[in-house]
Amino acid sequence: MGFDPHEPEQRDQLNDALKAADISMGELWLRYFSICGSAGEYEVHAYSQGLISLPVFQRDLLAMAANELIAEKPQLHAPFSDQLNGAESNGAASGSGSTGTAATLDRHPGDTGKDTSR
Repeated sequence: MGFDPHEPEQRDQLNDALKAADISMGELWLRYFSICGSAGEYEVHAYSQGLISLPVFQRDLLAMAANELIAEKPQLHAPFSDQLNGAESNGAASGSGSTGTAATLDRHPGDTGKDTSR
């Protein structure tokens, strides 16, 4: 089985995503295997290094496993002033800051908007 023209790019982007999310090849393989991936752990390691080729379906299962693991990682975001301890003492919680725009800013998609600083 030879490499398909998109396989190196798909492999490189998979490796980049795993590195950025601090996910090990062992974690990836375990998730991949749990969703019916058929390559062994040794084969997944060899694929990630470009030593062997995998069929498109198996590569897509690896991508699915990686995306699931990445989605489970806590997402970092910068806090708004009303999310910090003591924010109410300086008027930030009431929106009475110098511009009054803090209350109208869009929040991070996972943010409920509730003040959890108490």
